[in-house]
Amino acid sequence: MLRETPQLAPDGQPYRIITLRNSAGMLITMMDWGATLMSCRVPMKDDSVRETLPGCPSPEVYQQQSAFLGASVGRYANRIANSQYVYNGETVTLTPSQGAHQLHGGPQGFDKRRWRIALLNTDEVIFRLDSPDGDQGFPGNCQATARYSLTEDNRVAIEFRATVDQPCPVNLTSHAYFNLDGARNDIRQHRLQLFADRYLPVDENGIPCRDLSAVAGTSFDFREPKRISQDFLSDDDQRKTKGYDHAFLLNTRGDIKRPAARVWSSDDLLEMTVYTTAPALQFYSGNYLGGTPAREQGSYQDWQGLALESEFLPDSPNHPEWPQPDCILQPGQSYYSLTEYQFTPRQPG
Repeated sequence: MLRETPQLAPDGQPYRIITLRNSAGMLITMMDWGATLMSCRVPMKDDSVRETLPGCPSPEVYQQQSAFLGASVGRYANRIANSQYVYNGETVTLTPSQGAHQLHGGPQGFDKRRWRIALLNTDEVIFRLDSPDGDQGFPGNCQATARYSLTEDNRVAIEFRATVDQPCPVNLTSHAYFNLDGARNDIRQHRLQLFADRYLPVDENGIPCRDLSAVAGTSFDFREPKRISQDFLSDDDQRKTKGYDHAFLLNTRGDIKRPAARVWSSDDLLEMTVYTTAPALQFYSGNYLGGTPAREQGSYQDWQGLALESEFLPDSPNHPEWPQPDCILQPGQSYYSLTEYQFTPRQPG
């Protein structure tokens, strides 16, 4: 179902809003600006419906927030240190967007563009974006698509594809936040399981500062489910970033069949399982979400939404030694990343 809203986007044209529904009554809503996932409503066992995504009250308000709520992020999600990398002996300089560094593709990244609707039917929508040579400093022309689909078993599937005509780092992700309580509760009361033996320490700017480290014996060990609050801010690695904002190198990397992560609401009545082909998940506990306009009224507070962003490790163009596929996409190749979020309601009691 497609509808247009009377509000105008920054390019002076109406936003286009798409809603998909499955036979179980689950609904997801997207808009073309930023190929943004705006809403994910899950029917519960007691016949109630839970809104699991923090979001803004209307499409135009998304332009007033800097949390990347639900947006498709690129060309390169996460950070590139000092907004540069070296390829074939030449330094490529990018447009900075977070101090000296580039975050989420630059100040005018893919989240701040209108994506074209290339295909729409009852259970999927495909958005397309053309990024020209030199866009935010990146070399070559890039064509990207974002495909959203909703399955009968309550999976929200997000598939990114891209091609380039010059070698270029490509790393696309959905920056959806989740709060499975269906209310503006503190997500630190959620339980989380991450199937990862290693995480990437970062400095105060989110730039990798040490090599991949074992989660064993640290606050980053989520191999068994635990409440996010259990070890929150208990070490310097977390205190640098006001909580969790770290990439985890997945044990399941490349395998869409095995869960990469699981999250449970604070009342254990809703579970979300994450599957992905990506090598890493960035777990962000919403440390700077405060002040973001809220769907209901007022503003969100810190830690009222969590993100699990499927991607390459941050600053990968400067770290070819890391054990993951090469993040430099070559002409003639096709970038592909698929992530699925499956929702499973539980019976009370």
